[in-house]
Amino acid sequence: MRGWWRDLTDLVLPAECGGCGTPRTVLCPECRDALTGAAPCRVRPVPEPAGLSVVHAAAPYGDEVRAMLLAHKERGALALAAPLGAALAGAVRAGLGSAGRPGPAERPTASQGRQGFGKGDVRGERAGPGGGGARVRETGTGGGRAGPAGAGRGSVLLVPVPSARWAVRARGHDPVRRIALAAAAELRRTGTPARVLGVLRQHRAVADQSGLNSRQRAANLAGALEVVAGGERLLAEGGRVVLVDDLMTTGASLAEAARAVRAARPGVRPLRWTGERTGPVEVYGRIGGREQAEGRSGEVVCSAVIAAPPDAFEINRN
Repeated sequence: MRGWWRDLTDLVLPAECGGCGTPRTVLCPECRDALTGAAPCRVRPVPEPAGLSVVHAAAPYGDEVRAMLLAHKERGALALAAPLGAALAGAVRAGLGSAGRPGPAERPTASQGRQGFGKGDVRGERAGPGGGGARVRETGTGGGRAGPAGAGRGSVLLVPVPSARWAVRARGHDPVRRIALAAAAELRRTGTPARVLGVLRQHRAVADQSGLNSRQRAANLAGALEVVAGGERLLAEGGRVVLVDDLMTTGASLAEAARAVRAARPGVRPLRWTGERTGPVEVYGRIGGREQAEGRSGEVVCSAVIAAPPDAFEINRN
């Protein structure tokens, strides 16, 4: 009931901008530009954890973007799921190297534009106000039948990094799953078959990550995730697997998620750059070169997040 009522009030009566507090708007133009005003690009934490697949982010984590993510996650500003999902969809497109939505021809990358700020039962589940549990959650591909008939080489499987059950209960919703559902809807709207597979769960308790350094976070999460019963079959039905999260800091969560997926499907490895260049690719209307990468249907192709620390964008500077 609490989640349903929050959904309704947020949609009908937006209180203030999630980024700056401007009244009577979900997201003001300036904050929207901070979120999606630049083309997503690759990010890399330093040090980079072993097993981390290629990660793309929509925006640096700071100021307005930080406020948006916290408002959605901790204060239940659920109307922000749509713009945050659109930003995540952009990062997914960038990671897959597919064409993005139309945009300015000279649109800068996120690093260029923002350098200045200082086992359970298997069942399908539609988007809803709550979250949690160990069920496999799957959405349809939109405009067609869900499941294997809609899967294939061109489809995208968004696999959210799971939140702890206690955190989902405390917040009243699962922020990452909600954003992933919005991202999948945005991808389908722009012609990319996509669905969300909630096939990961925490099978042991982990400590709060706040205040932990990169090495401590990696140790805290090592072996903590697993694919739920039946998840292997869904992953094997085809599609390019993209691990998604709202924020990357040290990369430990994404690396552990990639390990869990690989453990469920022996022989699978994360996508890594070869360092070679291929032809041009368009992302958000911006044309640029793309590095050669390898991947196959059903493996972890890449990871995508909404935000990452500004210094994680350093790899994009010459």
